[in-house]
Amino acid sequence: MAYELDNRLVIGISTRALFDLSLENEIFEKEGVESYRKYQTEHEGDILRPGPGFPLVKALLAINALPGQEGRVEVIIMSRNSADTSLRVFRSIEYYGLDITRAVLAGGASLAPYLEAFRTDLFLSAYEDDVQRAVDSGIAAGIICDGGREYAQEENIRQIRIAFDGDAVLFTDESERIFQEQGLAAFEENERLKADSPLEEGPFARFLKTIAALQQEFSPEQAPIRTALVTARSAPAHERVVRTLRAWNIRIDEAFFLGGISKKEILAAFGAHIFFDDQAAHTGSVSAAVPSARVPSPERKGRDDRKKNPGRKNIV
Repeated sequence: MAYELDNRLVIGISTRALFDLSLENEIFEKEGVESYRKYQTEHEGDILRPGPGFPLVKALLAINALPGQEGRVEVIIMSRNSADTSLRVFRSIEYYGLDITRAVLAGGASLAPYLEAFRTDLFLSAYEDDVQRAVDSGIAAGIICDGGREYAQEENIRQIRIAFDGDAVLFTDESERIFQEQGLAAFEENERLKADSPLEEGPFARFLKTIAALQQEFSPEQAPIRTALVTARSAPAHERVVRTLRAWNIRIDEAFFLGGISKKEILAAFGAHIFFDDQAAHTGSVSAAVPSARVPSPERKGRDDRKKNPGRKNIV
């Protein structure tokens, strides 16, 4: 019988997101693929250090050890590497005890066509083009931000903590564009007038709903995932967000309406394993404290395609 992915939380992650490959990537960019291949082959016995996506992956895989949750989370390596250059990565996976056995090794080709084939719920990569194509096709995806720090292994993970920005991440950028083009007063007036009108779903709405479905299998005290909304909105613009989540039947565990206060300290206090935001300025500053990923805006064609073909329903 074929191994089915439909009832699993499927995470696709690139090698550069999972491990620290900054030196290796520099060799590739400066000297080309042959020098990169030679370096990787010569260092196959050297274990790679954890990268910015490592804490989230390790935490999510811990769900599989919970009673009744065996195999619930599937993490798949999705890389532009070739099979020949991947041995070091899999030796590192084995060294850290990560239950990752499946991979897409595209040999330099785009990964986008394979994301839907693997029923991917979330895709993390350092390569912007693949992430953009994923978002355009309706898959939650983020460009992982390397904060240039050590990503230590967390032992005895009790709860996974995932934080989201609101506008242009959970919701579309409709309201944010009003703020950018017309200013704060126009934005707040728009949100006041539309307080009872739910915001449209953004790139990560479906992923949040998938997580929420998993959370509902547990009591709030025992849920393996805890979510947070961390947004620059403040009152009165908060009301539309609250009503939108209520309309989606979503329970956000914690919400922070910061009104321009720095997100970095809040996310550090929350203990986020990852934070998703649409602005590079935010992910860049936050990444010094917690792992973060930037969510690119869907291109217009991608938005239209997603409305015609909303994709897999939330079945986790």
